[in-house]
Amino acid sequence: MTTHAPQATQTVTLPSSLDEAVAALTTMPTAVPVAGGTDLMAAVNAGLLRPAALVGLGRISEIRGWQYQDGHALLGAGLTLARMGRPDFAALIPGLAAAARAAGPPQIRNAGTLGGNIVTSAPTGDTLPVLAALEATLIIAGPGGARREIPVSHLLAGREMLHPGELVGFVRVPLLHAPQTFLKATGRTGPGRATASVALVLDPARRNVRCAVGAVAAMPLRPLEAEQWVASLIDWDGERGLVPEALTAFGDYVAAACIPDPVPPQDGSEQATLPPAALHLRRTVAALARRALGRALS
Repeated sequence: MTTHAPQATQTVTLPSSLDEAVAALTTMPTAVPVAGGTDLMAAVNAGLLRPAALVGLGRISEIRGWQYQDGHALLGAGLTLARMGRPDFAALIPGLAAAARAAGPPQIRNAGTLGGNIVTSAPTGDTLPVLAALEATLIIAGPGGARREIPVSHLLAGREMLHPGELVGFVRVPLLHAPQTFLKATGRTGPGRATASVALVLDPARRNVRCAVGAVAAMPLRPLEAEQWVASLIDWDGERGLVPEALTAFGDYVAAACIPDPVPPQDGSEQATLPPAALHLRRTVAALARRALGRALS
């Protein structure tokens, strides 16, 4: 790694296990954990961060793979986006694989990790809406070998935060063996940051549809009423297809829920309207949601 920052990092620790990494962070409270460093180095180069110490996670083999566990996949937080984009992983969790493949140019995908995406929680993080739609659970490693679990949505929403010395060790994802889609829109041709993204998951066992919209707010948004409405229209024991009008209505429902109209003024004055940029974003979300559902049902 290179940086133009005037102050170099003073200490670099390279633990070989998750518990060693936690111990290092406990000993050095000001240390910053780093895996791929794609977001960290951008912050350092921009002068936004001057870490006094780093705890490198690249040598911790236990968090760089995955395993099966009671109908779930236990994903290591050190899994790179490039690894998640490969065909064997795509057969396991296709929505997450699609998001990983869309996450940027090869140099970003080769370095960036699943855990880094989660902890950074950038609104444009491509894996985040998929994890929200899958209702994934985080396994947090703490001092003294402690482990605790929290829904990924709690961390992304700031309802539960990492405590000092804690690390995201694993992500537990249900294996649905059902269609999953991820679509994103960018401001330019080719890989780029999302202006809007939609993850959609069908869950035939529970007969529900789960949808999460990314990049339009500080965290992925779940349009719960739209999910329940469209799930009630699907013939789960039959073809599962929907007429085009229903797909269009679902897209509009999702977009209006995530980018609502302005609150009517209480003084009785004229109703405010969304600015052109917000209207364009709403149309983009509607199109993505419509296409995502259509592909999942096809």
